[in-house]
Amino acid sequence: MNEFLEQLNRHNKIFVLTGAGISLPSGIPTYRDAKGQWTGSNPIQHGDFVADAATRQRYWARSMVGWRNFGKALPNDAHRALATAENAGRLELLVTQNVDRLHQSAGSSHVVDLHGRLDLVLCLDCGNTSPRSDMQVRLEAANPDFQMQASQLRPDGDADVPDELIAEVRVPACEVCQGVLKPDVVFFGDNVPKERVLQCQIALTESDAMLVVGSSLQVYSGFRFCQQAAEQSTPIYCINPGLTRADALISYKSDQPAELLLMQWATML
Repeated sequence: MNEFLEQLNRHNKIFVLTGAGISLPSGIPTYRDAKGQWTGSNPIQHGDFVADAATRQRYWARSMVGWRNFGKALPNDAHRALATAENAGRLELLVTQNVDRLHQSAGSSHVVDLHGRLDLVLCLDCGNTSPRSDMQVRLEAANPDFQMQASQLRPDGDADVPDELIAEVRVPACEVCQGVLKPDVVFFGDNVPKERVLQCQIALTESDAMLVVGSSLQVYSGFRFCQQAAEQSTPIYCINPGLTRADALISYKSDQPAELLLMQWATML
């Protein structure tokens, strides 16, 4: 633990990539187990959401239940430590694969939400955006008898809902054009916007270290930055309890709880 922090603390321009594991102490579980295997229900595919009304109905029914808990999640010490590091001028950029906006709630401002943000809703027809909290009010008003509660949080705000209840859910349309509404996130099968990726790549080029926190790096959208770091001989530090896709590229790795390790680092800054 001390060696990890001593080595990390030598760097002044750190590119940080965080995954679902950093939000675990906030009560939001991870997508994968220690071996990197997917543990939840099958994720929504972008093409299915766009083309199929039943898929959209399934998504919004489950999201209506999940948001009741997800929207209350609070940042933990790991989020706050990274905000401290940013304020100390030690971070080049903070990139998160999460959609929970907990980094921003903790005080970080120079953040790229790689996979989007769950607190916004996007109209696929006119491009209008609106707060997810407003969508929740509309969903509950359209489904006043739907009082089911989620048993636990999910990384994407999802929740288990019986099929017979899903079939009864009414999904509001865009208030501007009556178009199709979608959470402003990157679903599986969709691509991260090129300009967002380019911003991250430029920041990594200008960094002298990369720090991965709470990600198995199984998804290419995050793993690509480890490949870039290795190609430019930038050392990679990783805080993660299990296997990652980039283990062969990582210079220093710790399985200590991120909230403890990062808070200790914050006291050194």
